[in-house]
Order: sequence, then structure tokens, then C-alpha cells
Amino acid sequence: MSAVTKAAALVECADDLDAINRLYREKRWSDGLPIVPPTVERVERMLRHARRPAGDVIALLAPGFGEATVERIAVNAVMAGCDPEYMPALIAAVEAVADPEFNLQGIQATTNPVAVWIIVNGPLAAELGVNATFNCLGEGAWANATLGRALRLILRNVGGALPGEMDRATQGQPGKYTFCCAENEADSPWEPLHVERGFRPDQSTVTVVGAEGTLNLNTHAKDHVDLLRVIAESMMHPASNEYCHGGEPWVMIAPEHAEIFRRAGLSKADVKKQLWEQTKMPARHMAAKDLLRVKSSRTEELGEIGPDTILTIAHKPEDICLMVAGGPGTHSVYVPCFGNSRAITRAINTAG
Repeated sequence: MSAVTKAAALVECADDLDAINRLYREKRWSDGLPIVPPTVERVERMLRHARRPAGDVIALLAPGFGEATVERIAVNAVMAGCDPEYMPALIAAVEAVADPEFNLQGIQATTNPVAVWIIVNGPLAAELGVNATFNCLGEGAWANATLGRALRLILRNVGGALPGEMDRATQGQPGKYTFCCAENEADSPWEPLHVERGFRPDQSTVTVVGAEGTLNLNTHAKDHVDLLRVIAESMMHPASNEYCHGGEPWVMIAPEHAEIFRRAGLSKADVKKQLWEQTKMPARHMAAKDLLRVKSSRTEELGEIGPDTILTIAHKPEDICLMVAGGPGTHSVYVPCFGNSRAITRAINTAG
């Protein structure tokens, strides 16, 4: 069997799945899970849906600054198990992570457990079957699992972020295998994320987020004041990159909680403002060494910083990001973020 490697060169290997996976483990081309062999035929099938020439360089990916050509993206998409129709979304995600504001160099090489979270919006999310409801951050949806996994494989195989080498994560997190969902636009009382970020409702987009993990917010609060308070108090934590740098925290609002805000007449901007106000924290809660990091990062913004300085979780209320996702249940999700990164949204090329 002829299989294509991460360098888009042909490697001859026995037509045996176990042998192919042994080879990929030995070469460190896999993420630790079995891969789909990227045969010439499978890669060519993927490329037919790319809407870009195979040799086009989409981006140079930190920290190794490998060329993410369309062909190399296709190879890793095959390995992850993607359907060919996913290629335009994956190409857009690769474009997004390479944006300087995303700070891929920092995300790829840090000791922080940060993973790249993909959020799909617009008509293509439903067409591809990207899950936005029950278990949208869990297992069970082929598109969610393989899209997120493909981007991770690209980040290691093209970007060069191998664990213990350029990827210095102290523990990492499960989201570094795959982290992808869609927004539950149908159950949201607000404009969708991609519309808020300047795109038309009929456009399809991907948004990439440098996410440190997820925290379940299980509250049966039925009053919007109570609900805002417990979400805000759950977001406050001194061991936080967001308070150090002025971050971009994300809250995934469950449809049941979104309905409480809708009944109270709260806009998305209203919720952001309340969360920003209620997550203010005195600097004395930080560890002494961490307070030095705050001073280095935020003195220009906040002035002289002492123990009684009030730190905000983000520079301004608009930096708190909200989206509605999930199925029935009283569980929203706080997604603390890397701090030195900003989410990037890119349109998916669905023409042709």
C-alpha cells in the first residue's frame, strides 16, 4: 500500500492496518489513537472538495513554521477520519489559527494545557452534522470528533508541536485530542456568534478559541439575578491567566439558562456587562509571584497595581464571549482561556 506522510511524500507500507499504525506511532505522526491510512486515493478524494489547488500554502504554522499546504491539510484530514466535505471548514480553521492575534506560537509551546476549540456557525454546521445540542462537547458526532482531531494533527505534524518537545504542556487536557462543536442557533435568544462577529446570517464560519478547559455550571437558578451571580462567582479564580493578562473568557450558555435571560429582557451585551462587573477581584487574591505577572502585563492599563487594586477578568465587557449550545438541562459551561490569545473567525468557502 502507498500511504502519504505528513510531508506529502509517498511511503510504501504493507497493506495491513496494524502495520500502518505501528509505522505512524514510530514516526510520531499520530495523536496516540488509530489513524485512517492516508492513501493516495483517499487524499485525492479529500482534495476534490478543497476548492483550492493542492500546493496552495494556507499558512505557516508555529512553532515549527511548517507550510500547511492544502495537500498536507488533506493528509491529516484523512488520518483523522474526516469526510471530504469537511475540507473547506478545516482550511478556514487553519487560516484562523495562523492569525497573529490568535498567538499560535504561545498556544503551541506553553506549559499551559490550552487546546484549540473550533466553533462552527451558519448553514454548513447543520449540513455537515456538527453537533450543537446534546453532548456537543462529548463523543458521538462524527463531524465534531474528526474536525477537531484533524486540526490537532495538523498542529503537531505541520506546526511541529510534539509533546515533550515544542509542546511543553505540563499536563495537557483531553481537548487536545479534539475540541469542536456548533452553536445552537435555533435555541438562542440572541444573534448568532458569527453575526455578532461581523458575518451575514447565511454565511458559514469557523471560530477558533484558545481554551484552557471546561467547568460545568450546574445551577437550577430561575431568577436572572441569581443566575448571573453564580456564573460570575464560578468564573472568578486567582490562578488565572485571564486576570493576569485581561483575557477573553467564554461562557457556553445552556438553552434553559438562555431562556431565563430572554424572559428578563437581557441582551447579550447586558449579560456581558453584568458578568464583567461581578467578576472583578481584588489583586490580593493572587499569589505573590502571579501578582508580579499582573504588574508586568497590566500596569499600563490599570496604573500602579497593589493588593487592593481591582482586577477585571477581561479588558472590557465586550471581551467576554457568549454562545448558546447544548441540549435540555441546567448546565452551562465556563471555558477559561489562555489570556494571551484572541478568538478568530473565518468564513468557510462554500462556493463551487
